[in-house]
Amino acid sequence: MRTPSLIRIAGTAAALSLALAGLCRAAGPAPLPPVDSVLQELDRVHHYREVAISPDGTRVAWVEKLRDPEGRDALSAVWTAEVASPRPRRVTAGRGGAALRERSPAFSPDGRTLAFLSDTEHTGQLQIWTTPAAGGGAPKRQTELDGQLDRLVFSADGKSIAFLFVEGSRQETGALVAYKPDAGVVEEKVEMQRIAVLDLAAGRVRRVSPEGLYVYDYDWSPDGKTFAAEAVEGSGTNDYWIAELYAVPAGGGPARSLWKPPLQIAVPRFSPDGKTIAVIHGLMSDEGSNGGDVWEVPLSGGEPRNLTPDWRASARSLAFRPSGRILATAHMEGEMGVAEIDPASRRIETLWRGPETLEELALARDGVASAVLRQSFTRAPEAAAGPIGRWTALTRENADAKRFWGKAESLVWESGDFRVQGWLLYPDQFDPARRYPMAVSVHGGPSSAASPAWPQRWNGLLPARGYFVFLPNPRGSYGFGEEFVQGNVKDFGHGDLADILSGVDAALKAAPIDPARLGILGWSYGGYMTMWAVTQTNRFAAAVAGAGIVDWRSYYGQNRIDRWMIPFFGASVYDDPAVYARSSPIEVIRNVKTPTLVLHGDRDSEVPTPQGYEFWHALKTLGVPTELVIFENEGHSIQKREHQHDRDRRIVNWFDRYLKSGADRPTAAAGSR
Repeated sequence: MRTPSLIRIAGTAAALSLALAGLCRAAGPAPLPPVDSVLQELDRVHHYREVAISPDGTRVAWVEKLRDPEGRDALSAVWTAEVASPRPRRVTAGRGGAALRERSPAFSPDGRTLAFLSDTEHTGQLQIWTTPAAGGGAPKRQTELDGQLDRLVFSADGKSIAFLFVEGSRQETGALVAYKPDAGVVEEKVEMQRIAVLDLAAGRVRRVSPEGLYVYDYDWSPDGKTFAAEAVEGSGTNDYWIAELYAVPAGGGPARSLWKPPLQIAVPRFSPDGKTIAVIHGLMSDEGSNGGDVWEVPLSGGEPRNLTPDWRASARSLAFRPSGRILATAHMEGEMGVAEIDPASRRIETLWRGPETLEELALARDGVASAVLRQSFTRAPEAAAGPIGRWTALTRENADAKRFWGKAESLVWESGDFRVQGWLLYPDQFDPARRYPMAVSVHGGPSSAASPAWPQRWNGLLPARGYFVFLPNPRGSYGFGEEFVQGNVKDFGHGDLADILSGVDAALKAAPIDPARLGILGWSYGGYMTMWAVTQTNRFAAAVAGAGIVDWRSYYGQNRIDRWMIPFFGASVYDDPAVYARSSPIEVIRNVKTPTLVLHGDRDSEVPTPQGYEFWHALKTLGVPTELVIFENEGHSIQKREHQHDRDRRIVNWFDRYLKSGADRPTAAAGSR
C-alpha cells in the first residue's frame, strides 16, 4: 500500500493526532530494523567480568571484555575507580588503549597495590604485574614465566601472590576452547594446573601444590599456612566431576583430602578463623557455572555439613563476613539474590533479591562494602559498589545502549510435581492487536539457568525482528533447590521437555502468540533439547540446533569430557546403554517433520561435530528440510565475531522462512503429538 506523500492538516491539535493515528494504521507495523544494524548495536554493549574491591572498600577494579582485530572475545582490560567519585581509568601494562589480555585484578591487604595479569610483552603469554592502586606510578612486571596463569590472591601479609599455573601450556584451560587437532598417535596429554606462589621481594616463584594434582580453584588460609584446593588427581578438562576438597601446605608437601563429595564442588573459601572451609556442592555440569547448596568442611577433619538443606535456591558464589557468616549470591526462582547464612544455626536471611543477574560480588574487609557486576533485561551491564542491594553504578559506558525487546515477563506454571518458571521477552514495538511468532530458547548446561540479563546474540536479535522469545527454566535448572536441579537425572528429554511444553502453553495464555508459528532453538544442552523436541512433537514449525547431541551412546565415546555424564546417567554407557538410548533422538529420528538448521564448531571437544553430521544426515535422508553449517577453527563456544554474526543471521533467516511465511509452513506444525 502506498501512503500519500503530502497530507493537509488543519484545525486543532486533536485533529492532528487523529490524522497521524490514521496514517499509522494505514501504514501498518513499523519496519523492522535490519539484522546487521541490530548485531552492530548489540556488539557495542560493554561487558564485564571479574570484580575486586580494596580491603577498605574505597576502590574497585574490574575487567572489561574487548574485541581483538580478528573479532574474538579473548581480549580484556582492567579498570579501576574510587567509589566516592567514580572516574574510571584503565590500568594497563601496555600503552594507552592497546588491545591486550589483561585480567585477574587483586588488591593487596593494605589496599596500596593492585596486581593483575597482562600479556603486553608477548601476545598470549600472561605475566603478573603490580601497580600503585591509586595511580601515579608505572606498572612493574613481577614474573617471567612460560604457561597459563590465572586467579591472583595476595597472602595476608601482602608479601606474596598466589596464582594458578599450567607450566609450558599454549592453550587456555577449559573445554569451551577449540581443541588441538589430532595428528599421529593420539594420546591424552594432561597439563597440570598447580598453585604457585610469587615472593614479591625476592622475585622467586614456588610450585606449591603436588605435581600430579590439578587445581581448579583455591583459597589461602588467614594464617598463610594452608591452601584449600578444589582439585583432582587426573585430567583437568575431564575430571572436574570427581574433584575433591584438599588441604595443601603453603610451604609444600603432600596434599590432604578433606572431602570426597558425592557430587561436584566449587569456590572453596576459608572462614575468618581458618577452621572451616565453605564450598558450593551440587550437580554442576560445568566448572565455573556454579549452583548448589552451601556446605561447611572442617579443616582438621570431620563430617561436612550442609548449611542450606531444602533451600529453594542455588548458590553461585561465596564470601565470608568478619562475623563468620557467609554471603552467597544465588539463583532464586528465575531471579538472583544475596543471602546471609549463619553456619551455627543454619539460618538463611535473604538480604536482597531482584530480577537481575549478579555476575560477581566482592566483599570488603568490613563485610559491608561490596562491589558487583550486574545487569538485567532493562539495565545493560555495569560495575557498581555500595552496601548489599544499595549499589551505585561506577560505569556509564552502556548508558545509551539500545534495547531491541519489549517487556520481560516472569511466567510460573505447574508441571508434574514441580513449580517451573521462565521468562517471556516481548517483541520490540509490540502491538497487542497482532499475533506474533515465538522462539523457545533453551539454555545450555543442563545445570544452568535463564537469568534476567541484557540479551545477547539471538536472544537480543529475535525480538527486534518481531518474535516473542521464551526462556524456560525446566527441571535441571538452577534456582529452585537441589532436588529440582537433579530432576532430570537419568531422564534427559522427558520431564524437562514436559516442563518446556507446559511453559509454552503458559506463554500462549499470557500473550498474543500464534500457536502455529512456534520455533525452538538452543546451544549445547539447548541444542540437544531442540533435537529431542522435534522427535517428540510437531508443535514447532522450525528449529535450530547448535552443538546438539543426537546419540548419547556414540557421544560418550566421541567427546573428551565423558566423566560429566556419570552423575547424570548413573553409569557409563558400557554399563547401562539402555539409559543412554532412552534419551537419544536418533532412536526416534523418523518422527521428525520439523525443518531444522544444524550449527557446529569444527573443533568442539564438548560436543564433537559427528553429532551434528549424524542428525543432519538423518533428516536429509528422511526428506526433512535441513542445513548443516560448520564454523572453522571454533570450539564449543563460537568466538569469532564474523562467525557469531553469520550464525545469528542464519537463525533469523531460518525462522523467518518457516514462521513468517504461511506458504512455507509445514502442515504438521498445526497439530501436536
